[in-house]
Amino acid sequence: MPDNKMPGTGAKGTITVNMQPVGRRVEISPGMSLLEAAQSAGVELASLCGGLGVCDSCKIRLVRGELTPPTIEEQSLFYPEQLEAGFRLACQAVPLGDVKIDIPPESLTTPQRLQIEGQSAEVELAPAVVGADIKVEVPDIHDLRADTRRIRDALIASGHLAGGGALRFSPVVLTQLSKQVRDLNWSMRVARHGDEVVSILPIDTAMVGLAVDVGTTKLAAYLVDLTTGDTLVKSGAMNPQIAFGEDVVSRIAYCQNHTDGRRTLQRRLIEALNELLSEMCRMARLERDQILDAVVVGNTAMHHLFAGLPVNQLGHAPYVPAVSEALDIPARELGLELAPGAYVHLPPNIAGYVGADHVAMDLATGAWNAQRTTLALDIGTNTEITLNHNGRLLCCSCASGPAFEGAHIRDGMRAAPGAIERVQIVDSGEGAKIRLQTIGDQPAVGICGSGILDAIAAMLQAGVLDRRGALVGSHALVRWRDGLHEFVLVPAGETGHGKDMLITRRDVNEIQLAKGAIRAGIETLLAEAGIQSQDVQDFIVAGAFGTYISIHSAIQVGMFPALPESRFRQVGNAAGAGARQMLVSVQQRQIAQEIAARLEYIELSSHPDFTNEFSHRLFFSDFKKEGLTAEHAENTEKIRQKKK
Repeated sequence: MPDNKMPGTGAKGTITVNMQPVGRRVEISPGMSLLEAAQSAGVELASLCGGLGVCDSCKIRLVRGELTPPTIEEQSLFYPEQLEAGFRLACQAVPLGDVKIDIPPESLTTPQRLQIEGQSAEVELAPAVVGADIKVEVPDIHDLRADTRRIRDALIASGHLAGGGALRFSPVVLTQLSKQVRDLNWSMRVARHGDEVVSILPIDTAMVGLAVDVGTTKLAAYLVDLTTGDTLVKSGAMNPQIAFGEDVVSRIAYCQNHTDGRRTLQRRLIEALNELLSEMCRMARLERDQILDAVVVGNTAMHHLFAGLPVNQLGHAPYVPAVSEALDIPARELGLELAPGAYVHLPPNIAGYVGADHVAMDLATGAWNAQRTTLALDIGTNTEITLNHNGRLLCCSCASGPAFEGAHIRDGMRAAPGAIERVQIVDSGEGAKIRLQTIGDQPAVGICGSGILDAIAAMLQAGVLDRRGALVGSHALVRWRDGLHEFVLVPAGETGHGKDMLITRRDVNEIQLAKGAIRAGIETLLAEAGIQSQDVQDFIVAGAFGTYISIHSAIQVGMFPALPESRFRQVGNAAGAGARQMLVSVQQRQIAQEIAARLEYIELSSHPDFTNEFSHRLFFSDFKKEGLTAEHAENTEKIRQKKK
C-alpha cells in the first residue's frame, strides 16, 4: 500500500507532483488530474481512450501522497489488490496534496521512453585514460634533455608517475610532440593510457571518451566525460550495413560472396561512426582530439566486421569466432577519427552469436551476480538471453528477425512520427472498436514493432485470430479481398497517406516466428537449468524495442511466460549502458571478462529439444488470465505480509 504521509500543498496553494523515473516535478492547481499534470510537464503519457478512463494505457502507481478515491472506471479495470498496491489511471486520479508517482515504461509514449533509455548503474570512476597537468622545464644550452625525458621528469616531480615508473609515447604522438609542447609554451595536460602517452593537450582541457553499441540495425553512441562520468551527448543512427543484408547471416553471406565484402562493410560502418561523431562533437562543442578512449560493443558478427576480422567461419557450424578475448586496438588503425593515440576497447565475445554487447548488458543490469533467479534478454534482430540460477550463468541466441523493427510487415515502419505504437480493441456495445495511439499523435502512416505486438495481442483477445494465427473470417473486423482475409487496422480515410492500413496473415506469421524463437530460447535455458518459468523471480527486458513493448501484450501472445508483471523490468539500451560503465572504469572491464568466463553458451541449432519447442511456441495460447491470476496472488501476499 502506498505511503500517504505527504500532507500539504506547494507554494500559494499549488500541488507538487513528482514523476519518476522521468525525474520531472511540476506545480499544478488543485483539481487537475495526474494526466493533466503530466501533460503540463511535457511528460507524454499514453492515453488511448483520450482520458475517458476506459483503457489502462495511462496506468501509474502512487508512491507517496493521497489521491481522490478510485472511480467506477478504475474499479472495473483494476483488481482490489492492484488498487491497494497503488495502481491508478492518471486520467482519473486527482492529487489531494503533494504526491510522488511512478510511471511504468509502457505508459509513456515512444519519445518519452527514449529519455530514460539505458540508464547506467553508478560505478566508481577509474578510467583507462588519466590526465596530468604539468609545467615542463624549458631546454637551454645547459639542459639538452629530449622532450620525452623532460615530460617524464616533470610527471615524476609532480607526483603523477610514482616511483619513476616506465613511460612510453604513442608513435603517432611523437610525430607531433615537439611542435605541440612549444606551441603550448611547455605547460600541458598529458593523457596516459596505462604507461603510454596518447595525447598532449592544453591544460584543463576536458578529457572525453566514446561508448558505442553497434547493433545489427542501429548505432547508439555516447560521449562521456572521463573525469566525472557524465554523459555529455548521446545520439544514434542506422547501421549502413543494413543495405547489404537485414541480419547478420545475410551480411556474412555477402562477405563470403564478395572478395572485398568484409572490407566494404567495415568501411561503411566506420564512415557512419565518424559522421555521427562529427555531429556529436558539434553538439557538445568538443574537438576530436579530446576523445581519448573508446569502448565498442556489438554481437560477434558486428564486433568482427568493426574490427576487420574474418566472419566466414561464423556462417558455418560450429560458428566459431575468430577471437573471444578482449581487444585494445589503436583507433587510427580502424580509421576511427579520435585523438591520435586513442585506443578502442572491445570487450570479450562469448560465441558465434553471443557477443560483447550481451556481456555489456549482463554487466549493466547486474544479471551476472543476481542473488535471485534472473532471466535477462536483449531483444533485437538477434535476441540474446542469459539465465542466472543459483550463480550458474546460461546463455543463448535466437534469430528473432527484424519484424519487431517494422521489417517484413505490410505496413511496418520504424518508430517515427505517425507510427502506430499502441493498439486496443474494445467492445463498445455497438460492436468492436479499435483504439490507436501514434507517435506524435499524427495521422497513422505505418505501424512499428510495439504497435504490431499490441495489435496481435488485441486481435487474439477479441477473437480476430485463432491459435494457429489465422484470421477468423466470421469476425466483423475481418474482410475478404482478393482471395485473402485481412484485418483493417485503419481505413484509408483516417490514415496519413489515404490508403488502408492492414494486418495480413503474413504479418501475423512474422510475429509468430519472432515470438516463437524468443520463447523457445527462454524455455530451452530453463530446461537446461532444471527449472520452470514460474521459478524466474526477475525478468529483465533490454534493448530499444524491449523498452517500448507492453509486457501484457508480450505475455498474451506467448512471447514471455505468464509471470506477474511486477517481476518484469524494462531497462532500455543496457548494452550501451554497460559500454559506458567500461569506458569510465577499468574494474568494470575486468568484471566483463569474468562474466564472459562464467557464461555457458547453449547452441540452439544443435540442441535436441529446441526444434520441437520452437514448433510448439509458434502457436498462440488461449489467454486465460493465468498471468493475472499469478499477479493477483503475489499482490495479495504482499498486502497480507504488510498488514501483519
